[in-house]
Amino acid sequence: MELKPVRTGEETLAPYEAAPQVAIAGDAQRVLRNTYLLLAISLVPTAIGAAIGYNLDFSFMRSSPVLSSIAVLGIFYLWIFAIEKNRNSSLGVGLLLGFTLFLGLLLGPLFQSVLGLSNGIQLVMMAAGGTAATFFGLAGVASVAKRDFSGLSSFLMVGFIVIMLAVLANIFLQSPIVHLVLLGAFILFSSAVILWQVNNIVRGGETSYISATLTLYVALYNIFSSLLQLLGIFGGERD
Repeated sequence: MELKPVRTGEETLAPYEAAPQVAIAGDAQRVLRNTYLLLAISLVPTAIGAAIGYNLDFSFMRSSPVLSSIAVLGIFYLWIFAIEKNRNSSLGVGLLLGFTLFLGLLLGPLFQSVLGLSNGIQLVMMAAGGTAATFFGLAGVASVAKRDFSGLSSFLMVGFIVIMLAVLANIFLQSPIVHLVLLGAFILFSSAVILWQVNNIVRGGETSYISATLTLYVALYNIFSSLLQLLGIFGGERD
């Protein structure tokens, strides 16, 4: 699954000059607290969706991978658009939780493949642990760093365009090598997104916890799914 476009209209901030520790303003603290809370809640429908998806038959998608990929991308970005249109209302929360349920369902085929390995459970735990460690590490750095990471927005926009073009091309090419490169690119790109987004919240550049949660959730989803695929490819043990 691909990342949503990085918004560029809110992240340009005045240069930050302060003491060694970043003093988070009251509004920024509220947005950050609500973002982390909603992000934690969003994992519940994701887990439910993954459990349902694990027991579904996705052979209809494998029979027409190109059309299925295009359809999933269409639903993905239309849903993101709907969430962003309601980023300041309770409807946005409902749409976001429905979105996480949908993405959980899409993890079904991946879990079917990985859990079919003799060490599948260990691989899932390793991917989850690696994702958590990456998030908490980067979020911690972004929260206390004196540096303003808003300059990453241009890099992220270019990176997003490049990755999306590669994803669209590989829908038709179906190249295993390109797929592996994309998995690594998603991990690096999503890590940069976490750093940028948390820092943007702390510095007051993001005022909607719904939008912030959406950005961080998609980044975490991509890191986890990419890590799990790489672990399954290079560390999977078959009976």
